[in-house]
Amino acid sequence: MSINPVEIPTGAVRYNTDSNKMEVYVGDTWMEVAVSSPNLDGGGRGLVMAGNTPDQTNIIQFITISTAGNSQDFGDLTALIQSGPGATGSSTRGLLGGGQQWPALSNKIDFVTFSTTSNAIDFGDLTVARRNLIGNGNETRGVFAGGNADPSLQDVIDFVTIASTGNAVDFGNLTSSRKQLGGNASSPTRGLFYGGDTGSFTNVIDFISIPTTGNAQDFGDLIAAIIENKGASSSTRALMMGGYISPANVNTIQFVTITTLGNAQNFGDLTEEKGNSATASDCIRGVRMGGGNGNTNVIDYILIATEGDAVDFGDLITGQGEGAGCSNAHGGL
Repeated sequence: MSINPVEIPTGAVRYNTDSNKMEVYVGDTWMEVAVSSPNLDGGGRGLVMAGNTPDQTNIIQFITISTAGNSQDFGDLTALIQSGPGATGSSTRGLLGGGQQWPALSNKIDFVTFSTTSNAIDFGDLTVARRNLIGNGNETRGVFAGGNADPSLQDVIDFVTIASTGNAVDFGNLTSSRKQLGGNASSPTRGLFYGGDTGSFTNVIDFISIPTTGNAQDFGDLIAAIIENKGASSSTRALMMGGYISPANVNTIQFVTITTLGNAQNFGDLTEEKGNSATASDCIRGVRMGGGNGNTNVIDYILIATEGDAVDFGDLITGQGEGAGCSNAHGGL
């Protein structure tokens, strides 16, 4: 006798004894229920770390994403870093990995506690010293992908457990080796990586299942082959903001629905044409901070759930590109 499967209604709640987390059923996926508040000074906190001013810098700046205004000083990294580190965060900690600690490439991972304003602390090391990589993650795991360990391009994905400290371990591989790719866009279960330089520009979007380990899989395609475009997300929608399409920076914003597979669609435009920005989100707003190829101090934002052009948020302390951003309220939490 066959047994008919029981259909799980959207909104059903369960306790996962493996992860010790409450979960809710959304679409076709069990997602963790947030049990802590990201609110600091009235809202989620976004960080921009390291970068090119045009000198390498150790400065960490922060904003309150739900408001508008200029960034403020948060503290300092453990070293001067530029050239595309990757960043990610949980609801309590922000992590920065890799980049260039001139003249050498860095394998360092630093961390800060979002609720304080203080200097970063050493977390551990990446599996490969590299620059032009990207970060992603959920409440439990921080993931770092791609980059270049001069002169070789990397398909490496490695991860750490954010609540602990220690060295990263192997997660799997991207669908191709590349640098200057985008990310910073995830749900609690999926992380996206897109675009980048494989020796030529690519429009490929990859995805991984963050709670497991394994190689990335094909998700779909961007509107055009692009590098240096950074992301932000709610738990359902991922944005790709700005970037570089030869021979110039662009202001294009694209989006995909994280739970599906498919190609990106047009969302709107940034207030200026910039790539190599730092980005962050609080699930309601996506924020773009600074950008390279003529460093800018401009911060602008969009509403993730709608489509339209970005509007002015405020200014960074100084013009900055090639840094990395994260928040304590993004779509992966």
